[in-house]
Amino acid sequence: MLAASGMETFEIVSRLSRSDVDTATLDALRITTDRLCSEYPYMPSEQLLIEGRQWLRRVVELHSKSLTLTQHREVLNLSGWLALLVGCVEYDTGNRQAAEGTRQAALSLATESENGEIAGWAHEMRAWFALTTGDYRGVVAAAQAGAEVASGHGVAVQLAGQEAKAWARLGDRRQVEVSLDKGRRLLEGMPTPGNLDNHFVVDPAKFDFYSMDCYRLVGEDRLARTLAEEVLRTGTDFDGTERSPMRNAEARVTLGVTAAREGDLDQAVIMGERALQGDRRSVPSLIMTSRELAAEMRRRYSSEPAAQDYLTHLRDLGGAAPGFLPQ
Repeated sequence: MLAASGMETFEIVSRLSRSDVDTATLDALRITTDRLCSEYPYMPSEQLLIEGRQWLRRVVELHSKSLTLTQHREVLNLSGWLALLVGCVEYDTGNRQAAEGTRQAALSLATESENGEIAGWAHEMRAWFALTTGDYRGVVAAAQAGAEVASGHGVAVQLAGQEAKAWARLGDRRQVEVSLDKGRRLLEGMPTPGNLDNHFVVDPAKFDFYSMDCYRLVGEDRLARTLAEEVLRTGTDFDGTERSPMRNAEARVTLGVTAAREGDLDQAVIMGERALQGDRRSVPSLIMTSRELAAEMRRRYSSEPAAQDYLTHLRDLGGAAPGFLPQ
C-alpha cells in the first residue's frame, strides 16, 4: 500500500513528525488544565463550568490539526482531564444526565489514549454517582473496576475510600476496615503529589475526609469528630479562608451528627446550618450526608422548632436538585 502510494519511508516519517501545534501551546494548555483542576474546590460552580467547557472545546478543536503521534496522545489526555472536571461540576450542580455523558466521554478518551489514571477517575466518578443515589453495590462494582485499570495511581486510594463509604452504608463494618486499610497502604506507598490543590490528587488529608465519613456512619463518634476537626484544620487557611469548602461542609455535618447523638441540639443545628451556607458545594454529596443529620434530628428532636427549621432548610436545598431530595 505504501509503495503504491508513491510515498517513501522518510517522507512518511517526516509527515508524522510535523505538527500545526507548537510545544508552547501544549505547555500552556497543560498549565491551564492543572489550574482549573486546582480551582475546583473553591471556584463558583457556574464560573468553573463555563471555563471548563470553553477550554474543553478548544482542546478538542486541536484534534482537527496536524499533530505528531505524541501530541495526539497529549491532546487526548488533556481532553480527558477537562472532561472529568466538567463532569464533576455538572454533577455538583445536580445535572446528573449531563455529568454521566461527560464521564463516559472521559472514559472513552482514556481508552483511546491508554491512560489508566484518567480511566480510574472515570470509574471513581461512577462510584460517586452511585453512592449519592443509594446504589451501594454499584459503588463497590465501580470501585473494583477502577482499581483494575488504575493500579499504581493515586485514584486507587480514592476508589478504596469510595468502596469503604459504600460498605459503611451497607452496615458491613469488617469490609469498611478492609477497604480503609487497603487505601492507607496504597497511600503510604506513593510519593507526595506535587500539587495538592489539584482535585485529581489524593493526599493524607483527603483520605482523612473519607475515613471521617465511614466512622460517622458506623457510630465511632469520637474518631469521626477528631477526623472532622482535622479536615476543618487542613481545609482552612490561617486567615480563616476556606480552601476546601465542600470538604469542610461535610466535616461540619459530621460534627452536627455527633453533637445530636450527644444531646446537644444547639450545636447540631449550628453545624448543620453552617454546612448548608457555602457558595461552593456539591449538592448531591451535601444532601447525602445532611440526610444523616436530618435522621438524627427526627429521631431525637422531632418536636423542637430549631430542628424543624433545619429540616425545612434541607428540603429547600433538595428542591434545587430533585433527584437528591432527602428522605
